[in-house]
Amino acid sequence: MVSACILVQYQSGRGRDVLKAVKKVKGVKRAFITFGRWDVVAEVEVPDLKTLGAIALKVNGLRGVRASETLVGL
Repeated sequence: MVSACILVQYQSGRGRDVLKAVKKVKGVKRAFITFGRWDVVAEVEVPDLKTLGAIALKVNGLRGVRASETLVGL
């Protein structure tokens, strides 16, 4: 099992939409808005790194997402 956090920056005014979309991504266990350099943190738990990569790409491609970074815990 692979645990990770996906950090997301969203475009101004898109916070609620991005948060709602991130929460719907399969594999995301929890997501919440933060204050600081990153706007949303998504906690992810998946069986392998390949699945994590697919989820990270999906999150980064969501409408309103400006940037993302994935932190992997092995």
